[in-house]
Amino acid sequence: MMNLYTFEVYTPYRLFFKDQVAVVVLTLIDGEIGIYAGHVPVTAPVSTGILKIQDMKGQWREAFTTEGILEVTHHKTILLADAAEWPEEIDYERALLAKERAEERIKATNFRFEADSARATLKRAEFRIKVYGMRGQR
Repeated sequence: MMNLYTFEVYTPYRLFFKDQVAVVVLTLIDGEIGIYAGHVPVTAPVSTGILKIQDMKGQWREAFTTEGILEVTHHKTILLADAAEWPEEIDYERALLAKERAEERIKATNFRFEADSARATLKRAEFRIKVYGMRGQR
């Protein structure tokens, strides 16, 4: 039997996810972390990437998430993210256009701030495209 804990994901617009889980894997700003029941408490900044959730049946589900904050306590884990989307919620065409525009902005700008902003946009678009491609893979 798997040890479970409560995992919640909030965005400014909605409660994205709340359930009992076995494992959560996501990307912090300094690398990937896996969280199991009984994980030591931690608060850490999260980077844009793929959120992987293993449910109580052992099934994995992936989602796109942006920057945020992760808080792990003894009884539950909370992710506060700017955005979170399941593969079926991603607007693939919009992500492709955002990727294309960001690449053009990176090439065209001489300003560091503008280039950094374009790289962040590019990263979000690339992860959305990647997560979109995970539809139905289980």
